[in-house]
Amino acid sequence: MKRYSALEVIARSLGDSDLVVSSTGMISRELFTVADSERNFYMIGSMGLASSIGLGLALSLPERRIVVIDGDGAVLMNMGSLATIGHFAPPNLLHVVLDNEAHDSTGGQGTASSTARLEAVARAAGYPFSRRVASEDDLRHALDETPGKGTAFILARVEKGAMEDVGRVTHSPEEIKARFLTAVARA
Repeated sequence: MKRYSALEVIARSLGDSDLVVSSTGMISRELFTVADSERNFYMIGSMGLASSIGLGLALSLPERRIVVIDGDGAVLMNMGSLATIGHFAPPNLLHVVLDNEAHDSTGGQGTASSTARLEAVARAAGYPFSRRVASEDDLRHALDETPGKGTAFILARVEKGAMEDVGRVTHSPEEIKARFLTAVARA
């Protein structure tokens, strides 16, 4: 499946009060293109930290579902966050990793996700729900399964390459923060 198709599936699954933290690079750029929202916190220039920010939000906002959309390269860069998330196990955190075995934003260099099965690492780190999917239908099904399962991890295999003519997030970091804080306050 294409990354932007996976992002569309995820966006359609979101509830009205869900908050999203998206990883830097193509994930945020494509999410901005297919489903911009004030509830999206686009990570700009902070590779590997989306899951850490998502954990902080999940712990401080237990009544809200927090959805982290990460890339395989970003997770590999900050694998310690998986152990920390598994340890605290917030029941309102959904961590989706879009895995194309590459750093698409910087030229397509390969990652180690083909050997480091991230869904198995998440399970070993303490995530009570962990799935690997490879199609839009399987992703939809996995997303439907997550409520009530506790901290959840879904690894979605996606193709390398970005959508045609994908632009950059046009909001400044200050605008992203202000929009997101407005969404947080709306409960």
